[in-house]
Order: sequence, then structure tokens, then C-alpha cells
Amino acid sequence: MSPDMKQGRLIVSEERFALTIKRLCHHVLENHLHPEDLCIIGIQERGVFLAERLQVQLIDMLRGKPFHYGKLDITFYRDDFRRRDTPLKASTTEIDFLIENKNVLLIDDVLYTGRTVHAAMAAIQDFGRPNKIELLCMVDRRFNRHFPIKADYAGIAVDALDEAYVRVRWKELTGTDEVLLFSGQTD
Repeated sequence: MSPDMKQGRLIVSEERFALTIKRLCHHVLENHLHPEDLCIIGIQERGVFLAERLQVQLIDMLRGKPFHYGKLDITFYRDDFRRRDTPLKASTTEIDFLIENKNVLLIDDVLYTGRTVHAAMAAIQDFGRPNKIELLCMVDRRFNRHFPIKADYAGIAVDALDEAYVRVRWKELTGTDEVLLFSGQTD
């Protein structure tokens, strides 16, 4: 295995990572003038790390104006949950509000095939009929979509071949915030 496959190529440094989150928050606020109608929902598991960062920044930027925040598990909405050799581990859904006529902003770390977002859109319907659903991701892998889904807000767009792998590393898990591009599958 080449050193590049083991370590990956850094495409977003820790400093740029923080700036990207701040930029995404500004972009969201430009399009949502009434935060009381905004529901920010992190898709379990890795989308929640980004959603929590956004929540902290937005609370500060909005100076106490309320918005809804939640976490969504999509395990049993996935189209492959019955096709796996090992059972999937479900996370918790923490949504204690209705989304009826609200603007929902789904958050995930990487948009690739669109399957996760498709499952999230199906799952969110259990909480009401939103006025609008948007998607925010840290990395938009623009090739190889399986569903016609696009990000409304993206930290970075990456055009990588199918064999390439993008990993968002979170300080909470690895001690650093960064985005790496690997030339082959890794864990």
C-alpha cells in the first residue's frame, strides 16, 4: 500500500475547516431570515458532528434568536438495511418538535451517492410536512450519484474517481478537524 493511501492527501486543513464552517453558517443565515422557522437536523452519525458545530456558531451569530435543532437516525429507512451480512447499529433520533411548514436543513459530512440523503428525506416525513428541505454537507463528491440529489450548501466540492475515498476527520474522534482524499478504500 502506498504512503498516499495510508495517510491520504490533505485537502482541507484545520484552519480552513473552521473557516468553512463559519462560511456555511453565513450562507445559511443569508437564506433564512426567520430562524424560528429553521430546523437544523444532523444525520446520524457523522452528520451530527457538523450539525453540532453549525448549531454552536449559529447560536452565537443569532444572539439568542431561536431555531430548532435535532438528530435523525436513518437506519431503517436505508435501502440496504436488509441486504447486509451484519446487522446495522441504530443511533438515536432526537427531534422533539414538528417540522410542519418549517424549513428543514439536513446536515451530513459527505454527499456521495445520495442514498443517505434519500433515506433521511423519507425518515423526516414522520415528523410532519416541511415547507422546504435543503441539504448542507462539508464535502460534495460530485461524481457517481445514484439519486438526483444535490447539496444546497457545500463546504468543498471534490471531483474524485469511484476508487477514491474522502474522509472528514472530526476533532471529537481523531483530535483534529481535516478532510483527506485517499486514492483507494480505507477505514
